Amino acid sequence: MPLRLISYIDSIVARDPAPRSRWEVLLYPGVWAMGFHRVAHGLFRMRMFFLARLVNHLSRFMTCIDIHPGATIGRNFFIDHGFVVIGETAEIGDNVTMYQGSTLGGTNPTNGEGGKRHPTIGDDVIISLGAAILGPVDVGAGARIGANAVVTKDVPEGATMVGIPAKPIPVAVSPETQEFVPYGTPCSERFDPATQKLEILQCEMVAMQKRIAELLEERDAAAARQSAGRKPQGKKSA
Repeated sequence: MPLRLISYIDSIVARDPAPRSRWEVLLYPGVWAMGFHRVAHGLFRMRMFFLARLVNHLSRFMTCIDIHPGATIGRNFFIDHGFVVIGETAEIGDNVTMYQGSTLGGTNPTNGEGGKRHPTIGDDVIISLGAAILGPVDVGAGARIGANAVVTKDVPEGATMVGIPAKPIPVAVSPETQEFVPYGTPCSERFDPATQKLEILQCEMVAMQKRIAELLEERDAAAARQSAGRKPQGKKSA
């Protein structure tokens, strides 16, 4: 095998304990999808759009993975299982992992012009099963998108996002969280989903309290303006 292909396969083996050999990895639908995409993307760059779409259609039929020929993908991209959708203007960095059912979707422009409509994914990002990242948002390097999360805003580097809409949750820095984490979620007694939900609720409460304070200030300011606008009534002359 070529050295570049061996390096790619080894990067998958490092993230997936299931394969017993490199040859087994060659049967993965994600590997086939990437092979088809390299061809389709080359045709797309040469403006041979119909042929690029034809290769994309064949790839989708064989792998259940839909990668638009226009998407830009870096090294060692790993799709674990299938049923993944990646849009035309998506940009993916190196060593990114996407699990089954995840989507890099786009926004629908109101002016009819395409433009940048899909996410930009940094290096070493993990996108868990069923997650959706929508629109031209930036996902920072090393970020983790939790299962079924819906991301519509930029994600900082190293953040772990959960929920609909997705919000960052605090995860303690440890050897477990510094290295590759399957499905983007630390699965140990140190990760307590109930605690993380409480943290999110506390953040929402703080935001609500701040908003209430702002509304009270606006009310007081409006009352002061109304009071200042009233003219004092003079005494009537006899």
